[in-house]
Amino acid sequence: MLVTASMVKDLREATGAGMMDCKNALNATDGNMDAAIDWLREKGIAKSAKKESRIAAEGLANIFIKDNRAVILEVNSETDFVSKNAEFTSMIDTIGNTILNSNVSTLEDALKLPTENGTINDLIIAKTAKIGEKLSLRRIEVVEKNATENFGAYLHMGGKIAVLSVVEGANSDVAKDVSMQAAAMRPEYVFIEDVPEEIVEKEKAVQKELAMSEGKPADIAEKMVEGRIKKYFKEICLAEQEFIKDGDISVATYVKNNHGTIKKVIRYEVGEGMEKRNENFAEEVMNQIKES
Repeated sequence: MLVTASMVKDLREATGAGMMDCKNALNATDGNMDAAIDWLREKGIAKSAKKESRIAAEGLANIFIKDNRAVILEVNSETDFVSKNAEFTSMIDTIGNTILNSNVSTLEDALKLPTENGTINDLIIAKTAKIGEKLSLRRIEVVEKNATENFGAYLHMGGKIAVLSVVEGANSDVAKDVSMQAAAMRPEYVFIEDVPEEIVEKEKAVQKELAMSEGKPADIAEKMVEGRIKKYFKEICLAEQEFIKDGDISVATYVKNNHGTIKKVIRYEVGEGMEKRNENFAEEVMNQIKES
């Protein structure tokens, strides 16, 4: 029976398997959809489809740099145990270097990039089936710099936090110090101008109300708010924070003292903003036994 593109598409949607795997399954079963699904399941390829609804909030973040191009990414797994798996880390290396050596800049386009084992999306599906946990490429950012700029890359806790900084004028050691600061101090923004106006106004209102509740006159309360907002910015903005290695200066001043300026900082913390698993280890093992 002639296997059509439509048949391959239907099987792919039903199983989550890669395009070539679906085509091979249909060829091997003479185009019988049910038999093709069984063929994929027998080879362990279709297992990944069952895992799509499961929570994957562990994993690793990493940074890949080549000349004036850098890629920071986060790849998720269901358990921290898998993030130490050599096959998982090798997959991340393949994904990162494939993106680095391409001209794509979006997650959607990255998933379509070819590797030795199909597209990046196909590779993730295959590894999901083999490793036995839901895996996903959650996010990427591609950064290009010019000749007067330098990258600073830092991985914390083995890749649970990854920070990529770009500084102009200063060297890569200074850029790395900026990244280490961001990893440790978890700033919400890089510069004061990055803070949305509504957040600033809300904080001013809170601080004014606090000052008034302390019995301060309105004019004094206004002046107190100004001082407290400056302190607030020093907490949430990387450039304004006290530099960890020298508390007498800010991060921006440290970079300026080294003839540079901060251009960009990207901080990925694995699983931030995601729902976390609440299963214990025994339940996890039992779940895997039931699925096997």
